[in-house]
Amino acid sequence: MEKIPKIKAVKTIGEARLLITFDSGIEKIYDCGFLLSRPQFHLLASPAFFNAVHVDPGGYGISWSDDIDLSEYELWNNGNTVPDKSLKTDAAKNRHAT
Repeated sequence: MEKIPKIKAVKTIGEARLLITFDSGIEKIYDCGFLLSRPQFHLLASPAFFNAVHVDPGGYGISWSDDIDLSEYELWNNGNTVPDKSLKTDAAKNRHAT
């Protein structure tokens, strides 16, 4: 079974989206939009509440309150990996080198 990295940081980006940084250095974007239709997540529709997200102790998940949270497993498996920044920088350098 794959070992799931722990969460190091979380940041809101745009409407109902999160940028999750894992302790492995990998970043993923998680779209919470589909959660808004679920009664238990209705408070996430409030921008002020959504922006109050924080990493749980130990990096095992993120929370907005005692009742609204997501696990590192959910975020890791269903988030979209952000391309490696160093790869983008190297590609840009190579384009301008010729």
